[in-house]
Amino acid sequence: KCIHTIAKINNTDTINIGDFSKQRSALQQLWSKTSYEIVKLRDNPECAKEEFDAIAQDTLGLQTQLSFDVNQAPAILTRRPKVAILREQGVNGQIEMAAAFDKAGFEAVDVHMSDILQNHLSLSEFSGLVACGGFSYGDVLGAGRGWASSILYNPQAKEAFEAFFNRDESFALGVCNGCQMLSQLSDIIPGAQHWPSFNRNVSQQFEARFSSVKIGKSHSIFLDGMQGSVIPIAIAHGEGRAIFTGEQSNNIALQYVDHSANPTQSYPHNPNGSDNAVAGVSNDSGRVTIMMPHPERVIRAVQNSHHPKDWDERSPWMRMFENARAWVG
Repeated sequence: KCIHTIAKINNTDTINIGDFSKQRSALQQLWSKTSYEIVKLRDNPECAKEEFDAIAQDTLGLQTQLSFDVNQAPAILTRRPKVAILREQGVNGQIEMAAAFDKAGFEAVDVHMSDILQNHLSLSEFSGLVACGGFSYGDVLGAGRGWASSILYNPQAKEAFEAFFNRDESFALGVCNGCQMLSQLSDIIPGAQHWPSFNRNVSQQFEARFSSVKIGKSHSIFLDGMQGSVIPIAIAHGEGRAIFTGEQSNNIALQYVDHSANPTQSYPHNPNGSDNAVAGVSNDSGRVTIMMPHPERVIRAVQNSHHPKDWDERSPWMRMFENARAWVG
């Protein structure tokens, strides 16, 4: 017999070994102390302290609160409208994004920026356009800056994108690097002039973790019927701090929240220090949404670090892509 029971779970958050008894939080902080001292020197010391102090907080961890049935999908439509899965040099999130839109009932088409710049295809062929995540041009000019500049400073490309955004029956999504890029096209996107810029994380480090976000009451077509939900989501970025230079609008699509489901500025619940805990916004019509987190990476329940038992195959984030398909009709 090779398996032996060495411990049992209790309900007191203490570790008991014979006569030894200690709070789990105290032992975890002791274990983490050396790493904390190193991180204080390497990163933002205030963020390091916040994360270390959070170990002692008595919380329930990542929570899920849904305003819709995760296992119920909108009506299946037979027609498969085309969506452009847009990428540029250094972009790496196109495969997951294509899978999400394909699963939702779209025909996902791989479109490289060179196809547009060399006039190999027209954006008029597509119902939707998605700018994917990654590190376009290595972010050497700033996150998404090189990608946006290749559009803004090319008259043909700028005209093509501007015409696409002005079509009432079109939609667009920007995720991570695509979010950073589209935010810099706000002047040619109707109703996007209130959008923030995305800057270096306050921790001064690349953040890759699961965070909780709350879906706000925006006009986003992607988040229709999901408002009020709190859902864990994958994040992976170095420049995700949303900074508003003017008055914020009411079209905040997503906010980072703490374990009590309240928008927060505390690290690491707010992984980048965004103003008003903003993780994503939409334009005034709701047809264009940008966000730093990665919903396309967690469309299946098994892709989450953990999930409620009542989730079957689907994750709540699958609804976002199906909403786009339902909107196209």
